[in-house]
This record gives sequence, C-alpha cells and structure tokens, in this order.
Amino acid sequence: MSPSRDSGPAHPYGQHPARGDGRAGAVVPDVGRAERAGPAAAATITTALAAPAVRWALAGLSLSVLLSSLGTSIAHVGLPTLAEAFSASFQEVQWIVLAYLLAITTLIVGAGRLGDLVGRRRLLLAGISLFTGASVLCGAAPTLWLLIGARAAQGLGAAVMTALTMAFVGETVPKARTGRAMGLLGTMSSVGTALGPSLGGALIAGFGWRALFLVNVPLGLLALSLAHRHLPVDRQEPRAGRARFDHLGTLLLALTLAAYALAMTLGHGRFGPLNVALLVAAACGVGLFVRAEARADSPLVRRAMFRDPVLRASLATSALVSTVMMATLVVGPFYLSRTLGLGEALVGVVLSVGPLVAAVSGVPAGRLADRFGARRMTAVGLVAMAAGSFVLSVAPPALGVLGYVLPLAVVTAGYAVFQTANNTSVMADVLPDRRGVVSGLLNLSRNLGLVTGASVMGAVFAGASATTDVTRASAAAVAAGMRTTFLVAALLVLAALAVALGSGWYRGLTAGRNRTGRTRTRGRLRRGSAGP
Repeated sequence: MSPSRDSGPAHPYGQHPARGDGRAGAVVPDVGRAERAGPAAAATITTALAAPAVRWALAGLSLSVLLSSLGTSIAHVGLPTLAEAFSASFQEVQWIVLAYLLAITTLIVGAGRLGDLVGRRRLLLAGISLFTGASVLCGAAPTLWLLIGARAAQGLGAAVMTALTMAFVGETVPKARTGRAMGLLGTMSSVGTALGPSLGGALIAGFGWRALFLVNVPLGLLALSLAHRHLPVDRQEPRAGRARFDHLGTLLLALTLAAYALAMTLGHGRFGPLNVALLVAAACGVGLFVRAEARADSPLVRRAMFRDPVLRASLATSALVSTVMMATLVVGPFYLSRTLGLGEALVGVVLSVGPLVAAVSGVPAGRLADRFGARRMTAVGLVAMAAGSFVLSVAPPALGVLGYVLPLAVVTAGYAVFQTANNTSVMADVLPDRRGVVSGLLNLSRNLGLVTGASVMGAVFAGASATTDVTRASAAAVAAGMRTTFLVAALLVLAALAVALGSGWYRGLTAGRNRTGRTRTRGRLRRGSAGP
C-alpha cells in the first residue's frame, strides 16, 4: 500500500495495531509494503507469519468463509420441514435458498469494491454483524416471507464476507505463502458445504428447524471477535482523494445478475417465456452496464482490467470449471439411486465424498501452488478434472459405487487444486486498492458457473436420458445420461485448459516458478487500475 494512504507514522515493516481502539495489541504485518521494501523485509514478514496474531487473523477469515458456505448448504435439508411448518408449497419454500443465493450473486462485486473504498476491515465487521443478526431473525421468523427476507439479508452479509476474506489474504500473508492461505479458505468452504446436510439433519431432529439458522449465531460472534481483534486496521485516505462508489453501475450489475440467475433457476431447466424474457433483460442489462461504466468517473469495474489476459482467463476458466462441478450434484443422486440402487442414507454418504475430498485437498493444494507455481498447478488441476470426468463418462455400472467414487475423488481433488492455484495466481499480484473488486469477480465467476451448471448440465442429463421425467427413468437411461453428461463435462474442462494456455499464462513456466509471468501480470494489473 502506498505510504500516502497512511493516516499516521508508519510502523516497522508497515505494521500497525491490530485493534482499532488504540490499545496495545497484536501486530499484523502489512505484507505488500514490506515485500516492495526488499528481500530482507519480506524475509522478516515471512518469519512474522508464525506470530499468533496472523494465525488468529486467518482463523477469523476462515470462520467467515465457513459461515457463508454453511448458510448455503444447511438450508436445503430443511425445505420439506419448512414446507410443512408454514403450510407452503415446495416452490414457495425454495425461495429460502434462492433469496440467499441471489443476494450473494448480485452483490458480491459491489461489496468487494465498497471494501476497497471505505475499508475492508470496517466492512467485513459490518458483514459478519449483519449475517449474525439476520440469522437471529431467520430463527425467530413467524412467517415464511419474513424468513425469506431475513435470508436475503443473511445473503448480503455472506456476500461481504465472501468477497473480503480473499482480499484480506494479501494484507496478512506474504506472497510466498499465499497459496497455503487460499487453500485454507478453500478447505473451510468445502467443510461448510459438506457439513451442512448432516449438521442440518441433526439439528432438525433434535431442536427443530429454527436451529438451522440459530447455530450461526455463536459462530458469527466468534468470527466477529477474531476479526475485530486481529485484522489490520483500515488506512484512512484523505476524503478529497477518495474515489466515489459507483451506485448506478452496482445497481445495473445487480439487476442484470438477478435476471440471469432467475432465468437459469426458474423452471428447473425447462425454458419457458419467462426464462427467455429474463435472459433478454439480462442481455439488455449487460449493454446498459457497459455503457454506464464507460461514462462513470470511478467505475465499479474498469474496462482495462479485462484487457489483462490473465484475469480474463482466470474468470472464464473458473466459470467453466464450476459449471462442470455442478454436474456431480445434478447427476450423482439419480445415478446412485436409480442405477446403482442405493438407499437415501447411502446416497448422502457417497455424495459427501466430493466435499470431503475438497476439504482435505485444500491446504496441500496451496502448498503445491507455493512450491511449484500457481500457474503450473492450475494446469495440473484442470488435467486431473478432465481425466476424472472422462473416466466417469466410460465407467460401466458394473463397477458399482467404487466406479463412481474414485473418479469423482479425482475430479474433486483436481477442482481443489485448480481453485486454489487460480485464485492465488490472480490475487498474489493484484494491487491493494483493487483486491476487493477482483476477489468479488473471482467469486462471481464461480457462482455464475454453478448457477449455469444447474440448468445446462441438468438439461444435458435429461436430454441424454431420453426422458421428460428423470425421476421415473430406467436404470439404463440414467446411466446413459450420466455418461453423456460427464463426456460434456470433460470437453468443458479441456476448453478451460485451452483458454488458460491461449492466454499466455504459461510462457514463464521454465523460468523458475513463473517469476517473469508474475512481473508482467503485476504491470498489467497496475495499468488496469490506473484508468478505464
């Protein structure tokens, strides 16, 4: 961070009190400034990573990621109970999940940019507080629509938490260990996804549906305490020098993303007039957003950012790969139950293998990215995903559960490696004043891939099964649909690999951990933040 943004005398190595109340406390290093100061300062900061304050800061960020992913996965298991409790249809209670997802998807980029402008620590604390307070409202909601409104507020808090946790890594962790920190965040996200269904089922059985949301309250208070005590304080920029928040661009982007997300989710993959109208509205929204950003003095997303081939490729590959990962959730339950004949309990156990593999792979993937280079490991992750998807496309049902689980584990581990390395490749070199918005864009690309995958891969599966109702399809038809779906998935991963290779990511692979490529990336992102 530039010294001109300091509000007071600089501490050694750019350190400043971790508490915002002026009391003596733990110190968190300003990694970006120290690394620019020279190798000696960077080495000092690397040693400082072992300091308890930094570990506790990462613990607070990890808990924030866990809460946001848990908020998504824990609600699904309670939908039947909620439909009965509120005497509502299944279509109505689905908005409990949809409101949360829409809030995250539509607001995550704006939340990241707002953090860049007003201070990431301040906004993250507000986001955790909103998420925790909204969880209380969810648990106390007397009607379905009040519950849905509280879930939307909870999603807004989750958008802030998701966007800013990744951005904070650059302020608390030296670049040499960025991959490990990203891997830890990925692990916590996977743990939240895997834990949601089983924890939700136990809470409903023991305490009722309100416990699904009230369980977030103590965890949220703990995350708030850790973030308040151990995250670096925000640097105050003179008011006259601050960029303005792009309200019009944020509104247009939110409406555009909402229209697209609804087009992909309403109708369960069957496109009707409403879906087409929403897609047309989304396309018009893109045009209006681009026009508004070209005229804005301080745009939400600068056009120059998309001239950077590394960022473009990262966003495109993340969206493609997330689309593929959705196939495991769309196809898996039907293949395991209809073709392999597993009961509901065993289906749940088998489906939990994917998130558990991702959770176990996250931190090792980060260490590999730090050791061998993020871009090299991005390619390794994509190759593993393509190989696992291809094996699933040719595996006969006679192989049983192992014939599904083993290739699925390869796909999921490859995804963990890709996601960690891809995020590290981008976030390690982005400038401090753009970390929030770039983090928001990376998370948005993943969410859009998941939303698109639910519709597109579901349509591919249904079409390949040659039936209008997959729940009544024969075992052979479901197996045929599974093979075709994962063949398409393998092709999509290969397309993502081609995008990555075509972007010039790997020109410096032979130059020792991509030092040349990183220097070029830093220059491009620096120019990208200079103007539209």
